[in-house]
Amino acid sequence: MRHFRFSIFITIICLGVGYYWGLKSSIGAWGALTLTLLLGIMEVSLSFDNAVVNASVLKEMNEKWRRLFLTVGILIAVFGMRLVFPIAVVAVAAGEGVVAVSQMALTNPEEYAAHLASAHAGIASFGGMFLLLVFLSFLLDEGKEIHWLGRVEAFLSKLGKFDAFSIVVALGVLLLVQAFLPLDMESRLSVVVAGIGGVFLYVVVDSVGSFFGGGEDVEAMSNVAKRSGAMGFIYLEVLDASFSFDGVIGAFAITRDVVIIMLGLGIGAMFVRSFTVYLVEQGTLDQYVFLEHGAHYAIGALAFIMMGSIVWHISEVITGLIGVAFIVASIVSSLIYRRKNNQLPAS
Repeated sequence: MRHFRFSIFITIICLGVGYYWGLKSSIGAWGALTLTLLLGIMEVSLSFDNAVVNASVLKEMNEKWRRLFLTVGILIAVFGMRLVFPIAVVAVAAGEGVVAVSQMALTNPEEYAAHLASAHAGIASFGGMFLLLVFLSFLLDEGKEIHWLGRVEAFLSKLGKFDAFSIVVALGVLLLVQAFLPLDMESRLSVVVAGIGGVFLYVVVDSVGSFFGGGEDVEAMSNVAKRSGAMGFIYLEVLDASFSFDGVIGAFAITRDVVIIMLGLGIGAMFVRSFTVYLVEQGTLDQYVFLEHGAHYAIGALAFIMMGSIVWHISEVITGLIGVAFIVASIVSSLIYRRKNNQLPAS
């Protein structure tokens, strides 16, 4: 419970603010409180796989970077990705100033939501490409010793021997998606440029991380891990951003009130952070050997859903259910694996 105390405290504050905000809006106090809680639950359900992948990175970091992840990182996640970033996107899309867009979000949320929806293709392309490469880097990792899908996954991991194979696959998906778009050069160009931007960012973060990750000496590796904490932190924040893009846009299907959206998604972001630390400190990834696999497959599914949403409308319910299905399946598989290998759960 100690891992979630701060998140529970923030939830109470956010619900209180939501209730007070509802008193001054047409939603009503109890309506605002209900929507805030609903959005928080939705964000947690959509980002559970994000927490698992975060944990796989965070467990390699030292205590300093873990604290930064829970302090500075949560400020970036809640205020940066759930509030400032959408306003910045709308400012660019509408060609207006940040202050004007902020006023639009508060006084004319319908117009604000319309501008944000019009930028969906570029956002989905950027986030989809980044998440797809996260998934492919795991799937094509030839160093994996345990394969959830047996021979199929073992064969795919061997493809990782081919240099830049994941980049080729990702760019192939991007070219395929843009081929389904209308013959509008501007929309196609925005999707392609945003997608390439997602690939570029992943390559930069991954390359710098690999640079710091070299070496065989144990002591040197320890120092390397501390130096590479910054890149791991950036990687986690970009990963969280890629998840939050879809959540922010999907939240407008529930309410147009940006304050309620920020409060609700902020609650979800806090619990995802707390759950990430819980997984690390409890050693859950070691107890459930396929949990990380399931989370990455859920991320792969989300990446394809985000890319597909550029062309077709895909319900957020489908996104959430697919992620939960992969996580549940991986937990069940882990329990079966542990039973077959006569492994006892960690005390």
